[in-house]
Amino acid sequence: MINLVWLVPLLPLIGFVIIGLFGKQLSKGLVGIIGSGSVFGAFAIALGIFFELTGKVEKSFTIDLFNWISAGKLSIPFSFLIDPLSSLFLLIVTGIGFLIHVYSVGYMSHDEGFARFFAYLNLFIFFMLLLVLGSNYLIMFVGWEGVGLCSYLLIGFWFKNTAYNNAAKKAFIMNRIGDLGFLLGIILIFVTFGSIGYHDVFMQAKNLASGNPTLTAITLLLFVGAIGKSAQIPLFTWLPDAMAGPTPVSALIHAATMVTAGIYMIARSNILFTLSPFTMEVVAIIGVCTALFAATIGLAQNDIKKVLAYSTVSQLGFMFLALGVGAYTGAVFHVMTHAFFKALLFLGAGSVIHAMSGEQDIRRMGGLKKHIPVTHATFLIGTLAIAGCFPFSGFFSKDEILAGAFEHNKLFYALGILAALMTTFYMFRLYFLTFRKSFRGTHEQEHHLHESPKSMTIPLIILAALSIVGGFVGIPAALGGTHFLEEFLSPVFEDSSFRIVHHLSHNTEYALMIAATIVMIIGIYIAYNMYIVKETLPAEESEELQPLHNMIYKKYWVDELYENLITKPLNFISDALHKVVDNQLVDGIVNGVGSLVNRTSSVIRLAQTGNIGLYIFVMVISIVLILLTRIM
Repeated sequence: MINLVWLVPLLPLIGFVIIGLFGKQLSKGLVGIIGSGSVFGAFAIALGIFFELTGKVEKSFTIDLFNWISAGKLSIPFSFLIDPLSSLFLLIVTGIGFLIHVYSVGYMSHDEGFARFFAYLNLFIFFMLLLVLGSNYLIMFVGWEGVGLCSYLLIGFWFKNTAYNNAAKKAFIMNRIGDLGFLLGIILIFVTFGSIGYHDVFMQAKNLASGNPTLTAITLLLFVGAIGKSAQIPLFTWLPDAMAGPTPVSALIHAATMVTAGIYMIARSNILFTLSPFTMEVVAIIGVCTALFAATIGLAQNDIKKVLAYSTVSQLGFMFLALGVGAYTGAVFHVMTHAFFKALLFLGAGSVIHAMSGEQDIRRMGGLKKHIPVTHATFLIGTLAIAGCFPFSGFFSKDEILAGAFEHNKLFYALGILAALMTTFYMFRLYFLTFRKSFRGTHEQEHHLHESPKSMTIPLIILAALSIVGGFVGIPAALGGTHFLEEFLSPVFEDSSFRIVHHLSHNTEYALMIAATIVMIIGIYIAYNMYIVKETLPAEESEELQPLHNMIYKKYWVDELYENLITKPLNFISDALHKVVDNQLVDGIVNGVGSLVNRTSSVIRLAQTGNIGLYIFVMVISIVLILLTRIM
């Protein structure tokens, strides 16, 4: 099955080509079958590869497909790397991708761009698979840029809306900023190691001394790329705006796959980062600051998708915190569990929006529990999972991250716990305002409330089940379990693991679990007291907490800050250069040359009299002058 790995990205690509070329001639049902079926086929092969890999002693295989680039010392084969890390991400991308494809069949059924939407989804899956399968940094970069392109296409899918187009452009441009750092990092890797293949680079890197300046420069540049793709401070503002795309896009790209590419890249390059303590500290600081900063913004948002968007930014911060403290398995573990419960929450939000006839403001919801019971039950499960409630998946992965932070730096742990408290509060605020108490929308909206079709609810049920049991692959030894995921990923992180020794006692782990649970209960209690007991509404929040609430609601004016500090000055400089350099200097030179030619020709043409005798006379005189010149 491992030798068939080339089919995993090829099947979604074939689906994209068929739907892209013939989508308008095909029925929506057939488009849905081709789009979903191609991804399911990729998932089936990925599942076979995963089980085959678990049964083998050798855990790493390179599949060479063809020689791609040969230029001087640079030789880059087009090859795939199959190991525990890539096989796990294959399952996440294809598995979650398939469920979202099925969901989209119902969600997008009335959209005129149905075929175009599925073509974009399949192309995105192809590039994401290329990103995680490549055996060198260049193939990863191709996939990296590809998912950026598809993100632009999907965020701006409803391109007739100018605001959506602006959101798509914002995502594309901010990602390019990070991508420049990533590209420079790849160039520096080649200059340093003479190769960009993972095996060659890592084999040479592990012999270098910890704190090597070149490694520090490489890892900082790679991290810049991760900051852009995974929406960390300061390049995080594109992700909330990306909610302009259809809800399945939010679930697929901005919860389960694309935004986790930065985590995958650092986890894949773990030995480089482990040998760069300064970079590791930077990663941890950026991660914990992002987790806390985004969580505070999520406290005051009223758009159901915006709350989940800032939640995604915050959870990505937790993953980077884990990477920064050397808890690589914990970061990947949280990528997996987050894919389950955040995809569930986004799709659940889509089901709510579907029931509310497009309404996204939670101030106009309430009491939906009885109208959409399946959506309510699954959304509650996702909320409990992200809050870290035992025994849901989020409990185990978040506990592992916080334990790593506690061991590394107590301040990181305290800030992480505070972010976790805020996460619990704003998620239950969202849940209570959406599903509990009485309905606050219009009579027309209430009249049309209905549960989503099975094509939408079945993926919700499957994701809810995964959100419940997904954490059992990482039960810590303190609870008497076996951390299967840690054992499975150990070959990938073995060069880093002996340099980063974890030594928390079981009693300390118990105390941390109890503390996290108490914090979660406090968060639920505060939200319950405010929105169920006191029946506080968002408008009343604003009155009670001004001006702090207004500052949080306005997202600390970060977008406005970027607009005034970066966008407007650049626009001013551009306008000045356009008027002075372009219009006056460049155009002046070009127009001046043209004017000079016109004036010169207007004088010279006077010699063109049309008199043949004169022409002969000038010719004879010219010949005589030439001969005299030659003689002299």
